[in-house]
Parts: sequence; structure tokens; C-alpha cells
Amino acid sequence: MTQSSPLTQRRILIFWLPLAATWLMMSVEGPFLTAVIARLASPAYNLAAFGVAFSFALLAESPVIMMMSAATALVVDRPSYLRLRTFTHALIATVTLSLGFLLLPQVFNFVGRRLIGLPEDVAGRTWLALLILLPWPGTIGYRRFYQGVLIRHGQTRRVAYGTIVRLFTMSAVALLLVRMTEIQGAVIGAAALSAGVTAEALASRVMANQAVRSLMAGAGEDTTSTLKYGEIVRFYVPLALTAVLALGVHPLVTFFVGHGRLALESLAVIPVVNSLIFIFRSIGLAYQEVGIALMGDHGEGYYPLRRFALTLGFAVVTGLGLIAWTPLGRIWFEAVSGLSPQLAAFALTPARILVLVPGLAVLLSFQRAVLVHAKRTITVTAATMIEVAGIILVLSLGIFFFDAVGVVAAAIALLVGRIGANLYLGPILRRPLHL
Repeated sequence: MTQSSPLTQRRILIFWLPLAATWLMMSVEGPFLTAVIARLASPAYNLAAFGVAFSFALLAESPVIMMMSAATALVVDRPSYLRLRTFTHALIATVTLSLGFLLLPQVFNFVGRRLIGLPEDVAGRTWLALLILLPWPGTIGYRRFYQGVLIRHGQTRRVAYGTIVRLFTMSAVALLLVRMTEIQGAVIGAAALSAGVTAEALASRVMANQAVRSLMAGAGEDTTSTLKYGEIVRFYVPLALTAVLALGVHPLVTFFVGHGRLALESLAVIPVVNSLIFIFRSIGLAYQEVGIALMGDHGEGYYPLRRFALTLGFAVVTGLGLIAWTPLGRIWFEAVSGLSPQLAAFALTPARILVLVPGLAVLLSFQRAVLVHAKRTITVTAATMIEVAGIILVLSLGIFFFDAVGVVAAAIALLVGRIGANLYLGPILRRPLHL
């Protein structure tokens, strides 16, 4: 997207707000569903099962998660739209089949029961929840492609409207299942998530009609795009690998936590703590597409975008700190999330350790945006590899050498890994790339 006028903080704010609202609304899903599950029968087992199933679903989704960034960066005319759409469809089929393979009883028994060591009461619930989440990766990829098209055309409000549809559908399905059935909490959570994402994907496609018609009519940007499938692969594979590594950490964390001290309690509070952190981290996730779209053909938006990122990072760390480090933390985990006083106290320590993560997420989104805009996606992957290596190293030491409580070791590992990625990309915060 070319810059027709100077990029001001106000203009960035107006462009970013609908996307931030989108991620913020999505972040409500976790606390809402875990609060529902916590108030049903066998909350510890169902919370643990839902958290494990969701981790696997995120891993299956990871190859398509960057499709929004890809569409924002690459879809400039009819040929690029058609080629990236075909690429997206092929990717959707691949990830759906991959998740289906994991659901085969022999495969799931090996991974869930033998490798991770899930208790039997958790393993059965996890398999059923994961089965219901089978449509998740495909619908995520489909809607993120069209959301990227919307962002490229400056229609960020429509992205937020789609999320409203998602939240309404998700909450309606969850409440109806609670009132009208006796099924397990983990299954209710999975069904609500699948229904909500499917509704959002359909809404995003409908709202992108105008942009798609413009592209198909040849009214794209002033460009001579000759985007080929080989270029798409070279551009997207590092991004997909980045997402696979980043989201693949969740099952790895589950594996380590399952072998740590107080494993059941740790598995039960992980989705609740993650939900709280995600509320503030989600604001930073929205910033990556903002940076890609507003950077300008020659990087002229770099300094205004950096200034906005630093301000935003400070704000989200302060907001999370006011909850995690004050009596509001107990209120959140007990009254809002529905945890018992014992589990609420257990959740406070990892939440406090992770206070810096939302701010680091904002910085990482800006750093990635600079690299994606410059089409240097392999550097994004390198940073993620450093982050994952740090997480695995710290978890290994904490669980197997220091006998740490599982969720505490996980929180420390996630913080250390993220700091490593930010430091590796540190030069990007000092000066723009030569585009």
C-alpha cells in the first residue's frame, strides 16, 4: 500500500483499532469458554482436555496462520489473487488431512497416552474435543486469506465485523449446549470454537466480495505483478515454518508440563493463564498486518510505526501488570475464570512471570512486519527457531533437572524464548532495512 500522505500516529491508530478490536474480541473466547467449562462437571479433567486439544488444533492450524500477512503483502491484482487463493486451498486440504491423521486411534494413543502421558480421564476427552475441532485449521486459513484481502484494501472494519459474527455464534452454541445437553465441558468448548470460526469464515468471504470483484475486474494497484507459484512458495514457506515452530511449542509445553511436578493442576490452569495473557498479547498480534500495510513502498512509514509500537508495548505490559500483580488477579481467576481458590492461587505465579510477554509481542510484530514487507521472511523463521530452542532448553532444565512445578517452568521458558527472539531481531528496532 503506497503512502498518499504522511503517516501520523492518528492514522496508524485509526487503521489499527479495528484489527486490535478483532484480536481483542477473539481473546474473549478463551476466558469465556474456560469459565463455562470450569462451572461444569469434572472441571479439572475437562479444562486439561480442552487445553491439550486446543494446543493440537493450534499446531494443525499453524501452516495457514500467516495467510493474512501473505495476502496483505502479495494480493495486488487479479493474477496474484487467483494464484494465492489456489495456494491457500491446497494448504487447507493438507492441514486438514494432517489433523485427521492425528485422530486415528493408533496415532492418538501413541502421541497422547504414551508420549505425552495424559491421564486416561483426560485422554478420552481430548480425543473427542479434537475430533470436533477438525474443521478448525481449514476455516482459519480460508478466513485469514480473505481478511488479508480486506486489509490490503483498507477495509479493516469489516475484519472486526466478522469477528463479531464469530463471537456471537460461539457464545450462542456454548450456552445452548450447556442448557440443552449433558455433554462434557471440553466437548462444548470445542463445538463452540468450531461453529464460531466457520461462521466468521463465511462472513469474511461475503464481506470481501467488493474487493474481490475489484481485483477480478483488473482494478488492482498500479503494478506489473507477475507473481508465480514458486515465488509464493519461497515467500510463504518461511512464514509457515515460523508459525509451525511458534504454535508447535504448545504441544511441546504440554509434553514437558505433563512430566513435571503437579502435572494435573498445571494442565488445568494453563488454558486459563494463557487466556488472560492472550487478551493483552492479542493487541500486539494485530500490529503485524498494520506494519505490512502502512510501511510504504520505500519504508517511509518505519519511524512512525516504531514509535507507535513502543508506546503500545508499554501500555499492554502496564495493563496486564495491574491484574497479575494486584488483588485483581485473584478476582480474575476466581470470579471471572471460575477457578477454585486453590487453582486460582496456583495460576498467579505463572501469570506474573509472563507480564512482559504482551509488550514483547508488540515489538516482535513490528520487527516481523519490517521483514515481511522487505520479503526477508527467512529471518523471521530464524528468530522463531531461537525462541523455540530457548523454550525447550529452559523447560528441559526446569522439569528434568530442577523438578520445577510444570506451569512455572513453562512460564519462565516462554518468557526467556521470546526475549531471545526480540534480541536477535534487535537491529530492526534501531534502523530501517534498505528496501
